[in-house]
Amino acid sequence: MRLTELHCQSFRCLDRLHFSPGPGLNVIRGGNAQGKTSVLEAVLFAATSKSHRTNNEEDLVCHGAESFHISVAAKRADRDVRIEANWWKGAKRFKVNGVAQARVSDILGRLHVVFFSPEDIELVKGGAGERRRFLDMELSQVDASYLVSLQQYRQVLRQRNELLRRGHADPDLLAPWDAQLSVHGGALIVARRSFLSELAPLAAEAHAGIADAEPLALTYTPDVEDAESLLQLLERNRAMDLRRGTTGRGPHRDEIRLDITSHPARSHGSQGQQRTAALSLKLAELHLVKRRTGEFPVLMLDEVLAELDARRAESLFSAIPPEVQCIVTTTDAGSSTVLSRRDCKVFPIERGHFATT
Repeated sequence: MRLTELHCQSFRCLDRLHFSPGPGLNVIRGGNAQGKTSVLEAVLFAATSKSHRTNNEEDLVCHGAESFHISVAAKRADRDVRIEANWWKGAKRFKVNGVAQARVSDILGRLHVVFFSPEDIELVKGGAGERRRFLDMELSQVDASYLVSLQQYRQVLRQRNELLRRGHADPDLLAPWDAQLSVHGGALIVARRSFLSELAPLAAEAHAGIADAEPLALTYTPDVEDAESLLQLLERNRAMDLRRGTTGRGPHRDEIRLDITSHPARSHGSQGQQRTAALSLKLAELHLVKRRTGEFPVLMLDEVLAELDARRAESLFSAIPPEVQCIVTTTDAGSSTVLSRRDCKVFPIERGHFATT
C-alpha cells in the first residue's frame, strides 16, 4: 500500500497544498511551525477520522476559514482508493471513491497507516487509557468485527452508566445491560489477547535491534479474564456500582504492561528508553498489519530523528523493509547523515507550501 496524492484546503496552516510522495523514503524538511507535522496529520485524519494532537476539530481549520477539505489517494494491492474528508461547522463527512459513508467508522481500514510522533511517548509513560486507545485504533483498522464489538460495548456501557447515575434504580434492572456488556466485552478480551500475543514478539525484536538488545516485554493484563467472569462480576458488584454511579469492572479497565529489562517502563525507564519502546510498538504494528492484511501500511515518522542518537536512528531505518513507503519529517537542513545515505525524495516546506514537488 502506498499514498499517491494528498490535497489539503484550509487544514491547519495548509491553505492549498498538493503532495505526491514517492513509493520509498520521502523526507519533508523545514523549520518549526512550517506545516511538516500538519501534512502527516492530514493523512492520519483522512485514514482514521482523528487527529493525534487535538479532540477539538475546530483547531484543525485554517485561521479565517470555516471549513477544511482533505483528499487522499492510495494504491492498494487489489484496488485504488480515494478518501475525501470534509469538515464544516462541527460536522465531518467522508466519501470513499466518491461514495458518501453513512458512518465515520466506515472509513477505517481503507487506508492503513502507522504514525509515530513525539507525543507517542505517552503510550509508555501515560495512563492505561493511552494504551487502550492504541489497541482499539489498531485493531479497528485490521479487524472489522472488533470495531463492531467495540462500538456495541461502548454503547451498552454508556447506557448502563446512565442508569447507575440515577442512584435509586432497582439493581435487577441492570440485568439486561450486564448480559449485553459481557457478550461484547468478552469479544474485546479475546481479540485484544490475540492481538497482543502477535504484537509482543514483534515489538521485542524491534526493540532489541534499536536499543542494544535491551529486552522489551508486553503483557496483556485484562481487568476480567473472559465473558463469563465479567458477567459474574457485574452481577456481584451491582450494589457497589450503584453507589459509585459507574461501572467499575470490564475491558474499559484493561491494561498493557511494558517492561524493559524486567522493570516497568512507565516508572523505571528513562525518557529515551520510553520513547524507544513506543517506537518499537509502531514498528511491530507495521509487521502485524502486513500479516493481517497482506500488505505493509504507510509509515509516517514525525521528527523521529530529533529523538534518537545516530546509532539508534541508523538501526531504525535499517529495520524498515525496503517495500514500505515511509514519510519522515525533519528540521535538519542536511536531512541528517542517516537520511543522506539513503535514496529519498525531499520536499522542502515553508509556510504551509512545498518549495518543490
